[in-house]
Amino acid sequence: QVQLVESGGGLVQPGGSLRLSCAASGGTFSNYAMGWFRQAPGKERKFVAVMHWNDGNTVYTNDVKGRFTISRDDDNDTMYLQMNSLKPEDTAVYYCAADPTGRYLYPKFWGQGTEVSVSS
Repeated sequence: QVQLVESGGGLVQPGGSLRLSCAASGGTFSNYAMGWFRQAPGKERKFVAVMHWNDGNTVYTNDVKGRFTISRDDDNDTMYLQMNSLKPEDTAVYYCAADPTGRYLYPKFWGQGTEVSVSS
């Protein structure tokens, strides 16, 4: 069974940076779409970014373009989300997600989430 474990969340001041990690196990991820979603307090979970593992193509929501970067470590089946120039509105629980068919907006597998709080 595929497992996704996030880490790296925390409290950061506006303008600061954080790097989230997602360690994947239990599968062969060469054709997966792997990405990040977030859920702000009182709001619905929303798509943030995705990387297609087979070709490295990435997609970002407009809210984070130019500030967030998704990357991967193939040797360790780990995905990262580098978040720069953080804003209070980036405060949310961030979830790692993966789908074996590339349907990145409707992923099959989810992590447990890691909390990010941007506040002065």
